[in-house]
Amino acid sequence: MHIQFLGAVRTTTGSMHLVQVNGKRLLLDCGLYQGKRKEAFERNRNLPVDAKSIDAVVLSHAHIDHSGNLPTLVKKGFAGPIYATPATVDLCEIMLKDSAYLQLRDVEYVNRKRARQGKSPFESLYEQEDVDAALRQFKSIPYDTTAEVIPGVKLTFRDAGHILGSATVTLDISENGTTRRLFFTGDLGRKKMPILRNPVVVDNVDYLITESTYGNRLHPPDEDVKQELQQLCNEVAKRKVRMVIPAFSVGRTQQVLYYMHELWRAGRLPDIPVYVDSPLSTKATKIYEDHPECYDSEMRKLFPNDSDPFTFGSVKFTADVEESKQLNHLTGPVIIISASGMCEGGRVLHHLKHTIPHRGHIVLIVGFQAEHTLGRRLIEHAEPIRIYGEEFPLNAEVYSIQALSAHADRNEMIEYFKEMGPQVERAFVVHGDLNQNEPLAQALTELGARNVLIPTVGQIAEM
Repeated sequence: MHIQFLGAVRTTTGSMHLVQVNGKRLLLDCGLYQGKRKEAFERNRNLPVDAKSIDAVVLSHAHIDHSGNLPTLVKKGFAGPIYATPATVDLCEIMLKDSAYLQLRDVEYVNRKRARQGKSPFESLYEQEDVDAALRQFKSIPYDTTAEVIPGVKLTFRDAGHILGSATVTLDISENGTTRRLFFTGDLGRKKMPILRNPVVVDNVDYLITESTYGNRLHPPDEDVKQELQQLCNEVAKRKVRMVIPAFSVGRTQQVLYYMHELWRAGRLPDIPVYVDSPLSTKATKIYEDHPECYDSEMRKLFPNDSDPFTFGSVKFTADVEESKQLNHLTGPVIIISASGMCEGGRVLHHLKHTIPHRGHIVLIVGFQAEHTLGRRLIEHAEPIRIYGEEFPLNAEVYSIQALSAHADRNEMIEYFKEMGPQVERAFVVHGDLNQNEPLAQALTELGARNVLIPTVGQIAEM
């Protein structure tokens, strides 16, 4: 058996790892790389693996940096099954279609400028028909159900507690008369977070592939998050300005609404309009509402008789593009939650264009921002800010609440691996910048992992 690390290696985007065993090839995730437009365009279009050679795909969850390039894989000749949990299948149906739509819209916008400049047009990475073809290859496997996905490899999904349907991947691999357990964390969630259940610990692991997004960082206490969110909302009301919150449509948007609902129920949220301006967020929130079986006890306790925990007060989900455009004429007080979470596409770009040049307005970042993304440049105040090829001054105030992240932090990951026991034979640290990879790799070594590697792109590990 060998593993080749093809994406989300020394970075947090484009998750993709190839497992070859018993003469078959299994792909763990097939995510979009997000970052500098030209680099992302080339990396996503030119897959690092022959699509026709892949026998099956195992998908940890629906986030686009893990699932978003599946239509390209299918377009280039992959004809096998894509295994995922039922909720992940539901979410991928809306997310991949939205991804194709956004790519088409972005390419149309950029090509209008390229035409004026006499440049040749770009083509979108994939289209709706490619998404439809990929969706037909999905096969759902519920949590805690074991199924053979290729000869000699049995798959079990367990709850990762990251987003709805997110799973850790356990592969029990029989080869040459021996059986070994390979465990892939996907994106590992957090204990005691609202809405979803805690991550399920898996034991008897021989080989570990772990994310490290927050491998050297800690999240502040839950109440600190609510207090900071309350203070910012009060500032919006006091200044009569707008606050734009770029948020992933799946997971982060629902989490922000949940916290706001808690504040509203406690009388701690000012009466100002809150708009959720993302068709995908609206659809994803409906899927969250349709899966109450995934909720944790805290969610059930807080909303025992509430069928809609994400709607309250003046919250409104925009209906169409025209209504979205009208939001840009609102001076405030108003809060706009819009995708994408790393500001790399979608309606949030238009809201940022109308917000960041103006003093007193607020941009609130509520999740991890990968290198070279617009969200990272906003946090770093890397002026001027370029959106769709135009430059804008950053006069608005930018705040960040990292504790809203659905990723486990350093201590939470170490606690998880302690509970996993006994020590793994080999561990591979991926899905994180190098300054997060290295501290987590050291922690795994101190916990007793016998051989810990931070792979490079394309590196092969033989087992």
